[in-house]
Amino acid sequence: MIAELQCLVLDCPDTALLAGFYAELLGGRTDQPDKRWALGEDWSTVHTPGGFVLCFQRVRDHLPPQWPDPARPQQFHLDFGVPDLDRAEELVLGMGATSLDRGPDSRGWRIFADPAGHPFCLLRH
Repeated sequence: MIAELQCLVLDCPDTALLAGFYAELLGGRTDQPDKRWALGEDWSTVHTPGGFVLCFQRVRDHLPPQWPDPARPQQFHLDFGVPDLDRAEELVLGMGATSLDRGPDSRGWRIFADPAGHPFCLLRH
């Protein structure tokens, strides 16, 4: 095992609106303080009763998916907590991932694409 799933992140135009929708659907608390990320206008969360966390990331000019049109596919990314970013990066690249944004060494996350092009983040925990 290389990583631990931290949350599922959905792109959307209004984070509070979508967080409220999923909190009502699944139960749980919206925007519960969590050291893993900063809350705000561009980021909202729902901590579900089962412990799973849904996150909502604001995307300006968001174009929602149009099922089943492949020109506008489903939109999400996964965040994985890892104890060692450098080692995890080496392992996922060896498995066929592509680095999209390594960022400065001081940043606590790096962005990759899986072999099919879906983005995911490795986060130091």
